[in-house]
Amino acid sequence: MAASNLSRNIYSKIRPLLTTNVNTRCILTRDYHEKVIDHYENPRNVGSFDKSDADIGTGLVGAPACGDVMKLQIKVDDNGKIVDAKFKTFGCGSAIASSSLATEWIKGRSIKDANTIKNQDIAKELCLPPVKLHCSMLAEDAIKAAINDYNTKKEKREKKN
Repeated sequence: MAASNLSRNIYSKIRPLLTTNVNTRCILTRDYHEKVIDHYENPRNVGSFDKSDADIGTGLVGAPACGDVMKLQIKVDDNGKIVDAKFKTFGCGSAIASSSLATEWIKGRSIKDANTIKNQDIAKELCLPPVKLHCSMLAEDAIKAAINDYNTKKEKREKKN
């Protein structure tokens, strides 16, 4: 009974916040930075390539603790330059934003240069809170996995020739 009274007492104090307007709800929910919201609402480079194509590298990574899954693909030209990138992510807004930003950053870069992107750079750009750093780690891991997949395919082609 005391817990019920306490719950009603707390609810009566926060109820005005819930009914005034949408902006005040941010007090009670996790507040995402505007950069995360922008990439979440307007994700760049969503989609996929045919993973069997020789010039495509695919990275598929996941975080068992939160359930986020990220597929990031790169299309590489003959000079080792990433000419296009796509992603599909099942996860929270921070995971989607990290994927979107990662594809923007790697397009136009060499494989070697793209491989230097660190999760801290992604997290800093998106202003991710510590509890969401695993999302930027997934993006870094997905970039590395896609590059590794491309390099493996390239080595197999070169051995055949």
